[in-house]
Amino acid sequence: MIEASEPEEIIDNVEKAEVSTEVVMDAPSTNQHLHIVITEAKVHLQGPRQLILDTETTGFYFQDGDRIIEVGAIEMINRKLTGSSIHIYINPEKPVGDSENVHGISDDFLKDKPKYAEIADTLFAFLKGAEIIAHNAAFDMNFLNMEFKRVGLPLLSEVCEVTDTLALAKNKHPGQKNSLDALVRRYEIPARDRTFHGALLDAEILADVYLAMTGGQVAFDMDTLTQAEQDEKKITRQSVQVDLVVIKPSEHELNEHETWVKQYEEKHGEACLFAK
Repeated sequence: MIEASEPEEIIDNVEKAEVSTEVVMDAPSTNQHLHIVITEAKVHLQGPRQLILDTETTGFYFQDGDRIIEVGAIEMINRKLTGSSIHIYINPEKPVGDSENVHGISDDFLKDKPKYAEIADTLFAFLKGAEIIAHNAAFDMNFLNMEFKRVGLPLLSEVCEVTDTLALAKNKHPGQKNSLDALVRRYEIPARDRTFHGALLDAEILADVYLAMTGGQVAFDMDTLTQAEQDEKKITRQSVQVDLVVIKPSEHELNEHETWVKQYEEKHGEACLFAK
């Protein structure tokens, strides 16, 4: 049973979103559902995949029958967002209830969306083998493990490493508020409209927070930018010629310095670093 220790952390539990395309391409075509939105990578990089992920759910307690209604994840490799993502709305086969006040997703909106069993294979193939990065990750992983187990697939936690940005934030900022909203303010992440929590939007925000919190910047490979974009990002450096004024010590200052050096050497019994 997952309970957040701070009120704002509970709110964060109902948000997240985006990932990659190449892995899903290997999945059978029968799993390519109309409502699974997968974007291809704009940047093709070599290295371990990290997926910044978020979910929206009908409530807080997977043990009590709450279900996932939205999954979003974005792909990052070598601390660069590749542009690849996955986004799915899911029919939870039950009313969303009061959770609609948090995520803004209605029963009417979800009624024509696929059930989890219809998208499970494709989602599992996309996530498998990556490092999952999520805020209060236990919440998302418990729901995902439950949903995959229901359709007969392995637990996601058995095929993915997991990094919890809430745990990272608490370690880095003990005693402070570490909800996603609080971290956005602390790290001065560009503001986005979060009237409602959306999985893909929150994944994008979390990517910014994660990179800021771990000392990096969100970046796409320069090769994918247009020439105009590259020109905008260039910093023109001009060499500056400055003639520095050299002030030489007076005779009196030299004598004072020599006296100080002798006193230092007599006191410490060793040569002074500043002796001539």
